[in-house]
Amino acid sequence: MAGQTLSASGQLPEAPLRNLPQDGVDRPLAGFTRDYRDGESVERHAHTRAQLLYATRGVMRIATDTAAFVLPPGRALWMPARVPHVTAMQGPVAMRALFLRADAAAAGPGAVTVLAVSPLLRELVLAACAEPLEWDQAGRGGHITALILDEIARAPRLPLGLPALRDARLRRLAAGLQADPAQPLGLEDWARHCGASPRTLTRLFREETGMSFGRWRQALRLAEAAALLAEGVPPARAAARVGYASAPAFGAAFRAAFGVTPGSGRTAGGIGDL
Repeated sequence: MAGQTLSASGQLPEAPLRNLPQDGVDRPLAGFTRDYRDGESVERHAHTRAQLLYATRGVMRIATDTAAFVLPPGRALWMPARVPHVTAMQGPVAMRALFLRADAAAAGPGAVTVLAVSPLLRELVLAACAEPLEWDQAGRGGHITALILDEIARAPRLPLGLPALRDARLRRLAAGLQADPAQPLGLEDWARHCGASPRTLTRLFREETGMSFGRWRQALRLAEAAALLAEGVPPARAAARVGYASAPAFGAAFRAAFGVTPGSGRTAGGIGDL
């Protein structure tokens, strides 16, 4: 949402379609391989096919018009067809994604969803990306695709993602916390910074996110911690950098959110190994 201009109706303009060969290949599934530099981004766009966005290295930050997601290795984002999104890279990113035709996309959720990536699904994605676009439907490519669709259908859904904030005062608050998640300011302190009363901010958080300020801040801190762990930051240091004074409290919150310990989150597939 940051920097986007709303139309007169209060809606974002229609996103341009970013057509790639994978969007139109005559196969149920096509792999996409690209390495990105740190800080590189792809502007707001959409695709005609559903996608499984995954990276074997680096952290992807993906924002739709309604939510934002932090994706370290071990998690993938299921993106239905024609959903506008922006992708930004944190660190060098090795993207290994899949584009799925409408019939194949029926294996996935109907909405944007974070999926845990099992070791098997990870290897299948890599294998699919190594196949030519016009792979043999009766051969290895066909077998790989059938297994991928089965793994997507059974992959654990993770209730992650921060709802997008539309009110300018909430967005100022969010920008401040994203820049420094460890800030100890309470809602009354933020109210003075944002030019709104604590009661107004409380109401806006409920209306726009369905969460309290405290719950929203915890979700943001855990997402940022997951990104730090994926970069190799030790759990205790990651906890301190996002505002947890107690390592046990951080470990309990992290495990409740992701199903694994922070130590597991440092491995390439750790967060997906539920």
